[in-house]
Amino acid sequence: MDTLAIVLLVIVLGLLAAFAGLYFFTQRMEKKQNAQRTQMEQMSQVISMLVIDKKRLRIKDSGLPQAVIDQTPKYLRRSKVAVVKAKVGPKVTVMMCDEEVFDILPVKKEVRAVVSGIYISAVKGLRGSLEVPEKKKGFFARMKQKALASRRS
Repeated sequence: MDTLAIVLLVIVLGLLAAFAGLYFFTQRMEKKQNAQRTQMEQMSQVISMLVIDKKRLRIKDSGLPQAVIDQTPKYLRRSKVAVVKAKVGPKVTVMMCDEEVFDILPVKKEVRAVVSGIYISAVKGLRGSLEVPEKKKGFFARMKQKALASRRS
């Protein structure tokens, strides 16, 4: 029994050390993220643009500048990002977009966007408000709705 208690104590101490390390790591990453967010807000500017196309593509297939692709960590290069092709002034550019903004961004319409470098962080309609698409219902919500509809009839 004595060896079992020692083994359990070592396991518990290992788990506590792992949780403590994870806590401090997330705190440090959160501070970095807040610093980056404030820097992006300081560098942002409002631009009117005509959205030509929007897609979710892998970063290496997106058409972004090579410097952006090189700065991306290796493990994120295969993940998909929201990419917007827009006409800003006379030039057609490829930009990255925030996931929340990507859903409400209209295609083939002119919008006023808050841009920091090549990253679109917010969008407003140039002529009137933007249409917010209806959120898709999940599987269980649809089944619940069907069950309630069948009870009523």
